[in-house]
Amino acid sequence: MQQLLKQAQKMQAGLAAAQEELAQARIDGSAGGGLVQATVSGNGELVGLVIDKAAIDPDDEDLAETLADLVIAAVRDAAEAAGQLQQEKMGPLTGGLPGLM
Repeated sequence: MQQLLKQAQKMQAGLAAAQEELAQARIDGSAGGGLVQATVSGNGELVGLVIDKAAIDPDDEDLAETLADLVIAAVRDAAEAAGQLQQEKMGPLTGGLPGLM
C-alpha cells in the first residue's frame, strides 16, 4: 500500500511539472504564408497575434472577412500544435487514462 501511495505521489508531481511546463511553453501557428501569426501557450491560450501589414489591402472589399479567416486559421494551426505538445508531455504520465488530460 505504501508503494502504491509513493507511485501516486510521484505521478502527481510529474503531472504538476508537465502542466507548468505547458503553461510556460509558447507555440506559433501561421496562415496566409506567414501573413498572420498566432502564438498560444502549451495550454492552448492565445497569447500573441501578429498581422503583417501586407495582409491589409485597403482596396480589398472583403478585408475584414479575409483577415478573420486568416486569424482563425493561424490560431487553429497554433492550437493543434499545442494539442500535440500536450499529448507528448501528458500522455506518458497519464498512461492514456481518460479524464486525466
